[in-house]
Amino acid sequence: MQITSHSRAAQVAYQDLLRLHLDEAVSGLVGSIEERRRNGRTYLYDKFRIGTEMKSRYLGEDSPELRARLDRAAALRDESRERGKRMSRLARTLRAEGFATTDRETGSMLLAFARAGVFRLGGTMVGTGAYALYQGELGVRFDSDELAQTGDVDFASFERLSVALGDTVEEAPGEILQALKFDAVPGVHDRQVWKWRQSRGEAMVEFLTPAFGDERVKPLPALGVSAQALNYLNFLIAEPIHALALYRSGVLVQIPRPERFAIHKLIVADRRRGGPAQAKARKDRAQAAFLVAVLAEDRPDDLAEAYEDAQSRGPRWRERLAASLARMPETRDRLAGLV
Repeated sequence: MQITSHSRAAQVAYQDLLRLHLDEAVSGLVGSIEERRRNGRTYLYDKFRIGTEMKSRYLGEDSPELRARLDRAAALRDESRERGKRMSRLARTLRAEGFATTDRETGSMLLAFARAGVFRLGGTMVGTGAYALYQGELGVRFDSDELAQTGDVDFASFERLSVALGDTVEEAPGEILQALKFDAVPGVHDRQVWKWRQSRGEAMVEFLTPAFGDERVKPLPALGVSAQALNYLNFLIAEPIHALALYRSGVLVQIPRPERFAIHKLIVADRRRGGPAQAKARKDRAQAAFLVAVLAEDRPDDLAEAYEDAQSRGPRWRERLAASLARMPETRDRLAGLV
């Protein structure tokens, strides 16, 4: 398997652009920092007054990096104009270096979602749309076959987090999608809406959430949508990372950790075996194989930890992993060499 890295200049430009977007995300701080603790975790909010009413805007889970940015919020706000110019220059550099860009339709949707707070409030981009964004995180090139998409874009979030945050998007995704010419697709039995289809095409947008046995539709109140619950998804979207979709000067989104994405693809490929989704299963295996090849070389400890985590979750998890790896001897050997 041939793996080609982006140039050092491109990798540095991507990391600089990501840092600037993270700075921009906290530059709008208007009030004081409020801490809320739930289930052993600390979440930070921007607490401010509008008239006689106090409001809170979720900023993110507490971390040294977020704290450091919040401490510099005033300075970052003053630097906004110059930061915007630098972001445009860096985006041009990435295009010149051969980074794959996001198409106009998807880019405009991601930008609208980002402005509404979908990613800030726990939304995580999954599927092939997320896979394409690992070019920046891992500093590697993808060929056209690897990036071939059906136009489908999937988002996932934890139901419990969505309930606990106590904040909501500024505009519901359904309203954004309607403006972008997507039609709601109600469920056959309960008529709940968790997916939208493009009016003049085949593109589909779906919202998902982890299931723990019962794969039914559940509400995500922070995002203002319902979501289809799926088993194994909790593994995928735990501890997501920030990434950039290369549209305009970049759109700050949230995607799964690459090692979790790779192992999850091995699991779902087996779930799709023998059914109408065989083509998707082949793509799942191809994406897993590529990421495992990269990570086994560059981040073996992260990959080993994710693989061991999945195997520790029970016999059904191990059976699905083994079934996929039986069809992928090279990937199986790479994973075996980690432990």
